[in-house]
Amino acid sequence: MENVKVVLWGLGAMGSGMAKDILLNKQGIEIVAAIGQNPAKIGKDLGEVLGLDRRLGVTVSNNPEQVLKNTKADIVLHSTQSFTSDVYPELVLIAESGKNVITIAEEMSAPQVETPELAEKLNNLAKKNGITILGTGVNPGFVLDTLILTLTGACQVVNKIRAARINDLSPFGPTVMKTQGVGATVEEFHAGVKTGAIVGHIGFKQSIYLIAKSLGWELDDIVETREPIITNVFRETPHVKVQPGMVAGCRHIARGYKNGEEIITLEHPQQIHPELEGVKTGDYIVIEGTPTIKFADEQEIPGGIGTMATAVNMIPQVINAQAGLLTMPELPVITALMGDVRQKIKR
Repeated sequence: MENVKVVLWGLGAMGSGMAKDILLNKQGIEIVAAIGQNPAKIGKDLGEVLGLDRRLGVTVSNNPEQVLKNTKADIVLHSTQSFTSDVYPELVLIAESGKNVITIAEEMSAPQVETPELAEKLNNLAKKNGITILGTGVNPGFVLDTLILTLTGACQVVNKIRAARINDLSPFGPTVMKTQGVGATVEEFHAGVKTGAIVGHIGFKQSIYLIAKSLGWELDDIVETREPIITNVFRETPHVKVQPGMVAGCRHIARGYKNGEEIITLEHPQQIHPELEGVKTGDYIVIEGTPTIKFADEQEIPGGIGTMATAVNMIPQVINAQAGLLTMPELPVITALMGDVRQKIKR
C-alpha cells in the first residue's frame, strides 16, 4: 500500500511544525515536495531546513506551479496567509492540479462569511477537479467551534453558548504584537482598530457562523468589539517592552444575536504575561440548555501545536470526503493519528 503523499506549501513556524509532526510522529505519510518563500530556504534539502540530522531528498522550491504540476500527491498542507482573498490564487493553483488541500488560513474555516463569491468559486472548482478544500486550525477550526459543537451533542436543547479562550501572547513575534496592539498607547490602540492595523483575533465571525449553521440558528447579526488590555505593571518579551498604562493586549469579543437576543458570546482576550496580573490562561465553554454543560481547560490548548496537529490529523477525513469546499462540522470527528494513516484512507 502506497504512503499518503503530502506537499507542504509554506515553511514558516506552522508549516515546519507540520512537517516535523509527520516525520517524527506519523506512520504511512510521506512528504514528497515543499514550497517556500524565504530565499534562505530555497534550493536546500527539507531536512536541513527543518534542522534534522538527515537529508530527506526533498528540495525546497519557490515555483508552486511547477511543483504542483510535476508532483504526484494526495494532499497539500497550505500555510501562507490568513485571509481568503490573499490565499485564493494559491488555492486555485492547488485545486487545478487535482490535489486536496488543508489550509490554516483563518478566514478559510468558513469563507462564506466574508467572501461568499470566492467561496462559491472555490466550491465549484473543487467539485470540477474532484478534490476537497478545508480550512482549519486550533481556532478557528477547533476550540471555539468544533469543540463547542461536539459538546452540544449531549444536549436535548441549547439556549445560549458562552466561551472564552484566554491565552498568553508572549511566545509570539513582532507581527503578532503589532496586530494585537501590544506596546501601543491607549490612543494608538483605538486608532489602530479604526484603520484595521489592530485586528485582534481573526476568525470570530467564522466560528459563530459554523456554530449557528450547525445548530440550525438563523442569526440577525454578529457584533465584534475590541478593547485594550491596559497593564498596571511592567511587562516584557524579546520583541516588546510595555510600561504601566500602556497596552498589553486586546480583549476581543464577538456576539451573535437571534431575534434581538445575544445567544452566542465568544471572548478571546490575548495579552503578554497575563500571570503578572493574576490572569490564568485556559479554554472555557458554557452551554446553557438541557442539560447545561460547563467545560474548562485551565492550561490553554497551545495555539501553535494545536494548529499543526489539527491540520495534520484531518488528512484522512479530507482525502476520503466528497468533492467541494467543506467545513469542519461537515466532516467526521477529528482524532489524533496514532496508527498507520494508510489504514484510514478509502482508496
